[in-house]
Amino acid sequence: MEINDSSWEDFILVGFSEYPKAEFFLSLVITGFYTMTITGNTAIILVSLLDSRLHTPMYFFLRNLSFLDICFTTCIVPQMLVNIWSGEKTITYIGCMVQYSVALALGSTECVLLAVMAVDRYVAVLWPLRYATIMNQKICHLLAAVSWLTGFANSLLQSSLAIVLPLCGHRLVDHFLCEVLVIIKLSCVDTGPTESKMLIARLIILAIPVSIILTSYACIARTVVKMQSAEGRKKAFGTCASHLMVVSLFYGTIMFMYLQPKNNYSQNQGKILALVYTIVAPTMNPLIYTLRNKDVKKAMRKVIWKDVV
Repeated sequence: MEINDSSWEDFILVGFSEYPKAEFFLSLVITGFYTMTITGNTAIILVSLLDSRLHTPMYFFLRNLSFLDICFTTCIVPQMLVNIWSGEKTITYIGCMVQYSVALALGSTECVLLAVMAVDRYVAVLWPLRYATIMNQKICHLLAAVSWLTGFANSLLQSSLAIVLPLCGHRLVDHFLCEVLVIIKLSCVDTGPTESKMLIARLIILAIPVSIILTSYACIARTVVKMQSAEGRKKAFGTCASHLMVVSLFYGTIMFMYLQPKNNYSQNQGKILALVYTIVAPTMNPLIYTLRNKDVKKAMRKVIWKDVV
């Protein structure tokens, strides 16, 4: 699709419009997931703030993760639903740039934050007696700040590379959101050098956190194996299992999507994977942490019982 070369023309988000009936049904499913995401993550934030037993580093980082997931889905889902229900598939140029920059920033922040949470579990299992001293409030706030700043710095770098590419009137986006890799495809110039720089940035923002996570859990596993107490092993595994499940879900989809060669990138495959990490993963995070965590379940019952009484 070609229109005039104005940089301020609206983009058209194709989404799943080739399947109108399936698209409407999908919108209902997404609305359900979005409602659960907001409700579940808000509940975790409130419960961990209201219950003094959850005023620990682990739940401080979990609150950050929950807030991040709320922001991430809100950045994408409302616009997607408006496009489906109104029949107009447009998003403004500024809106598109903001969406992919913010989504990239939040996604990058989650990469780093999950690595920070792995380090937190590492300290908790290897040095339980010194845990409170090592992971003090100052260190926790510093690690959280580093996560957010790194994520937004990565977005600033990649977005600045993408935004200068001329689009030459191309405005048809074959996706349900403005996403960097898709926007780059609209450019009418050679994007090889830009894509190479972005690939390096993606490798860094993924490889370093993944290395930290793998190293942390390798050390945790070695320590757990040496434990003579079955109860101790069970407790150590319990503190890490929820985080491992969240890490697997998030990094599995992200790495498969962003680190594959350009010629192997299928747009339909990309849309499905994007649905997983933008809609499904943020919904699953609170479920994973509440269903597998006795402390959170107890705190929720306590808060709910207080409200009822």
